[in-house]
Amino acid sequence: MYCLVYATCGSLEEAEYITKHLIQEKLAACVNFFPIRSSYLWNDEIQKDNEYVLFIKSRTNLSNKIIERIKSLHSYEVPAIMVYEISDGNSDFFNWIDEQIVEY
Repeated sequence: MYCLVYATCGSLEEAEYITKHLIQEKLAACVNFFPIRSSYLWNDEIQKDNEYVLFIKSRTNLSNKIIERIKSLHSYEVPAIMVYEISDGNSDFFNWIDEQIVEY
């Protein structure tokens, strides 16, 4: 089974840093990232920040390792990380994912 891991980070540099590690360590086959504008409540105050969202493509059995790795690399005290299981898609793409990441 495959998954898409959604995470946010505070800068382009951090997005590139996390992406590099996930791909080099064979935890992710591909990561898309792009700028977003976020509003959220933190310490009882509404915050508005420029962030980057990451879409990490991988296998479901690696999701816990991905979460822990992102947390170890991340600058936020509580990074937003969510895992979405993929129920269907292009089987050729899924085969490519299998070729890019390691078996744990």
